[in-house]
Amino acid sequence: MPMTMSRARVARRIATAAAVGGGGVGLLGVAAAGVLLTEVRLARRTVGNSSDAPPCADGRYGAAFGHRTDRPPLRLGFLGDSTAAGQGVHRAHQTPGALLASGLAALAELPVDFRNVALPGARSDDLERQVALLLADGDTVPDVCVIMIGANDVTRRMPPARSVHHLSEAVGALRAAGCEVVVGTCPDLGTIEPVYQPLRWVARRLSRQLAAAQTIGVVESGGRTVSLGALLGPEFEARPRELFGPDNYHPSAEGYATAAMALLPTLGAALGLWPEDERPEPARHEGILPVEQAAAEAAAEGGTEVAATRTPWALLKHRRR
Repeated sequence: MPMTMSRARVARRIATAAAVGGGGVGLLGVAAAGVLLTEVRLARRTVGNSSDAPPCADGRYGAAFGHRTDRPPLRLGFLGDSTAAGQGVHRAHQTPGALLASGLAALAELPVDFRNVALPGARSDDLERQVALLLADGDTVPDVCVIMIGANDVTRRMPPARSVHHLSEAVGALRAAGCEVVVGTCPDLGTIEPVYQPLRWVARRLSRQLAAAQTIGVVESGGRTVSLGALLGPEFEARPRELFGPDNYHPSAEGYATAAMALLPTLGAALGLWPEDERPEPARHEGILPVEQAAAEAAAEGGTEVAATRTPWALLKHRRR
């Protein structure tokens, strides 16, 4: 509990700085930053060096449902970095966007038109460009968007408040255009197999802290979040050869499927398609909490959804069973 409360306080501090322009709130001292940079240079020699372009998965999913109804297809947009783009797999249907488009089509019993504007290597400051691409045609504005971002912000030393500021602005712009928004928060970088101590500890701390701050910014901008880091962490650590791709950095097909299974219930709930209601179930450790406390608890337990209720409260849900 003390660790959760400490993470909640720091996350609130970052989110507050983000709200006034994203100043440079740092989490590391000079000595620790020096150690981190040295370890990052060593780690980059062995991880994340894949130059393969991710497969393009854009198109219509669940087309067979179109013969059963005259309702228009749902539109799903995807934004973010290489993980959102599906780097690490070679078939379009293995990418997280394709998996979620297929799942959403089955859930809604409607075709889903999918478009992915994510860019490998992107940080949160690229989201403004990606949002503009998705909203350029006013006739094809997505019904719901998924954003997966944050890992490059940590590894490339973007100040967390600036990172959260850019993400919050993107969520706000999409919500203003009429899109529902679900954000898969920063993954746990402490699970990358070839990364050793002390980088592993620092990377885990920074990525979880960013995930908590992202949650506050997203919820207060009208979106929902799903924590991916702790969900993937134990599974990646136990079976790295199965859940990491060939570059030991990006998820494998099975890893992406794990992430998609965590995101789909929240995607459905955002569109009113998920069978569970919006009331918390105390028996499942759900509840209405101050947003920063909900954010900190979600960062520590993967698959946890955080959604806005009445300011300054948030709903904490565990939809993934």
